[in-house]
Amino acid sequence: MSFTPSPHEFADPLVKERGRGTVLIVYGLFLGSVLAVITAPIGVAIAHWMRHRTSAWLESHRRFQVRTFWLGVLGGALGLAGWQLLGLAGLPAATSWAFGYLFFTACLAWMVGRCGVGLHRLLANRPIANPESLAFGGVAVTLAG
Repeated sequence: MSFTPSPHEFADPLVKERGRGTVLIVYGLFLGSVLAVITAPIGVAIAHWMRHRTSAWLESHRRFQVRTFWLGVLGGALGLAGWQLLGLAGLPAATSWAFGYLFFTACLAWMVGRCGVGLHRLLANRPIANPESLAFGGVAVTLAG
């Protein structure tokens, strides 16, 4: 799906469009899952419920959010399996703990980064360029100002 915005869509940063607030809430629930894991499933349930109830550019955010959740679940399952396999392999406990810490820290950074990109684009009234992306929705993320 391709989306070509008209020039007037970027004029007002506080555009009132149906579903925009809900998309914002879902990003907040995903970020809240850093402290309370239960908020992410609530957020994805809301995102699934929103299906086809918003404009095309908000629909790209919704697809990005759903994909963020399910890729995160897949990553978590793979990380847990790897952690268990390292523990069963008879390696020193520090090896499996280091793997778990590094892997889950990377997953957390990935999720927070995706939410940050999504929020930035939402507040600028822009769609997610590639909601099916495994990384950050087709956006180049740099630390340069």
